[in-house]
Amino acid sequence: MEWRDEGVLLQVRKHGENAAIIEVFTQEHGRHAGVVRGAQSRKMTPVLQPGAQLDVTWRARLEDHLGSYTVEPVRSRAAAVMSDRMALAGLNSVCAMLAFALPEREAHPLLYQRSVTLFDLLGNTEGWPLAYLRWELALLEDLGFGLDLRTCVVNGSRDDLAYVSPKSGRAVSVAGAGEWADRLLPLPLCLLGQGPAPDREINDGLRMTGYFLTHWLAHSLGNKPLPAARQRFVDAYLRM
Repeated sequence: MEWRDEGVLLQVRKHGENAAIIEVFTQEHGRHAGVVRGAQSRKMTPVLQPGAQLDVTWRARLEDHLGSYTVEPVRSRAAAVMSDRMALAGLNSVCAMLAFALPEREAHPLLYQRSVTLFDLLGNTEGWPLAYLRWELALLEDLGFGLDLRTCVVNGSRDDLAYVSPKSGRAVSVAGAGEWADRLLPLPLCLLGQGPAPDREINDGLRMTGYFLTHWLAHSLGNKPLPAARQRFVDAYLRM
């Protein structure tokens, strides 16, 4: 068995004295693991950094075997984020969430393209926190847990949307919320394309997506806790 694809490196785990098992999110083969021989050498260590874009060739005797990778670097993203602690935390969160949420060997081409776009924005533009927030919504949607933020679930209005129902994942207007407003999640206006994306709205958005990532996505995976890398990113953004 053999195939060639391009993808983003998500995780590296030492394997034996000089090898490593890597997980790569590829466009056509999804999240796919394999062994890299000589991964701990001076030549390969700088290449095998989370977030790196790689050209990979996977080989195995049988399709269900772990197999081995031959990798060639396409571009490194380390330089863009190493001097920016927040961008580095964002990169680690994206890698960890993809490794956590994606089923093995199942293609998600639209999410792959959105993820590559986000990786390229990290550390290179001031607007990447909003892109990250939208990416978490895309992750939920691609895995079957999409939110509906178009109209109010109570009265069907498209005006004055201000909340999200934690039960249905649908938007709620100010009028529709009524006395239940304190039980709903704030809906950042920046997600509706209304105005800029101040830190307060990004924080509200991360709390909102965090709720559904925990109670919907992680619940479907056996109530596994979300990766610590995501919480570190959220905490760092709150402190900022």
